[in-house]
Amino acid sequence: MADVDLPLYRAFPALERALPRVPFVRAPTPVEGLALDGVAKGLLFVKRDDRSCPLYGGNKPRKLEFLLGRALARGSRTLITTGGLGTNHGLAMTILGRSVGVASVLVLVDQPVTAGVRETLRLQFAYGAKQIAAGNVAGAAVQTLRALATSVLRGERPQFVPTGGSSALGDVGFVSAGFELAEQVRSGACPEPETIYLPVGSGGSVAGLTLGLRLAGLRSRVLGVLVTDILPPSSASLARTARSTLRLLRRADPSVPQLEIRAGEFSLARDQLGPGYGASTPAATEALAAAKALGLQLDTTYSAKALAAIRERAARGELGAGPVLFWDTYNTVDVAAAAPRAASEADLPASVKRALARASR
Repeated sequence: MADVDLPLYRAFPALERALPRVPFVRAPTPVEGLALDGVAKGLLFVKRDDRSCPLYGGNKPRKLEFLLGRALARGSRTLITTGGLGTNHGLAMTILGRSVGVASVLVLVDQPVTAGVRETLRLQFAYGAKQIAAGNVAGAAVQTLRALATSVLRGERPQFVPTGGSSALGDVGFVSAGFELAEQVRSGACPEPETIYLPVGSGGSVAGLTLGLRLAGLRSRVLGVLVTDILPPSSASLARTARSTLRLLRRADPSVPQLEIRAGEFSLARDQLGPGYGASTPAATEALAAAKALGLQLDTTYSAKALAAIRERAARGELGAGPVLFWDTYNTVDVAAAAPRAASEADLPASVKRALARASR
């Protein structure tokens, strides 16, 4: 993969030396008009992060190119992370890590089991992830410590990756995305958004993007659409996360401006969660169908809930004067077709099969 000259690096050249990365993202991802029924013509746009990377699209590669960059620089041979059984972050980490010779261990927490979750579990295994079903959050903490200790004893120099890749370093990927969008606005590729809709799981994408927009000089405000009830982020925690990323950037390059970042800068829409993480809702299902009619492929766990928030606010006349940007975080790469081997549920580890059986009761 050829490297790209990131707008973030052009603004702060010392960051390129201090923060190594693997150039997975083919930037800039396009911004296009989106003619959604019920939304005034010319008001709504979509940022096509579904086209971010040929190995695995969506928002995950933006974080993972920095996380894997550090892992390779430190000589780490194993990444360990946590997430739900159907964690797309875990799958993306496995696929991108495999491409640069880094193994993945996934510590998995129970969630509602859908056909998509089962497919993701099979793909995690097919791409070589070590899967450990931990039941709940407390069990995940125990299993993660055990996996780290085992990997250390094997001399693998493991690196822990927080859920969703959300960390001060991983979130630099979305700081970079903020600079990318600013460059597109200034080149005339799209208008400056008034509001950007982005799904919120672990929260790193929203925290990083909000910081990136501030540093890049855009006035756009991010509205995070909450999709998880498993340790959900708050406005205060998102502000703390953004401040941590800013401290990292300033340590790497003191010319990065010092900003005051407050919880009030982070708005969360809580009306699309439904029964909980991974559970679909009627609004998400309708948004999925509306997107499909426009040539967009979404999912009901994350991206369709963000679009559902736009549709419902449009119906109530609450979108504002605009422009509005829908940040499409869904992976549309056919990773099943590129899998190095086939896998069935019978191949999965016993702990994972027990978790699936629990969900079927």
